Amino acid sequence: MTIAAILKGRDHAIVHCPPETSVRDAARLLAEKRIGALPVLPRLDGGVSGAVQGIFSERDLLYCLAQDGVAVLDRPVSEVMTSPVISVRRDTAVLDALSLMTERRIRHLPVMESGGNDPWLVGFLSIGDLVKYRLEKMEREAEEMRDYIRGA
Repeated sequence: MTIAAILKGRDHAIVHCPPETSVRDAARLLAEKRIGALPVLPRLDGGVSGAVQGIFSERDLLYCLAQDGVAVLDRPVSEVMTSPVISVRRDTAVLDALSLMTERRIRHLPVMESGGNDPWLVGFLSIGDLVKYRLEKMEREAEEMRDYIRGA
């Protein structure tokens, strides 16, 4: 199974912030939405670009607070975000994405597609999304096996 299967049927609105957002406002957004990370997308004249400049996560918040104290809350997320971004495409296998996240010790993964000059963001997944999908798939397979055995 691929990442496309996880994205299918999801709300495609991705909570994000522009690079000039203050760390304080980004932290508030994480708390309000009860999420662990935000892709950082630049603003363009016509709206928001789909190119991901970085990811601002709870870890980034903790690290910069521990290093610089509360003064960091007024700095832009572009100064403390994780960059460059590690991403996958819709056709990436779920197990490959899980392996990548484990190897690179990351918890959030942008899903990018390309066409024309620049790739654009089509999804944003957490490791929890991938693990949940994998467990549900394993449970379905186990139920199918039980049904098969009962019917034999």
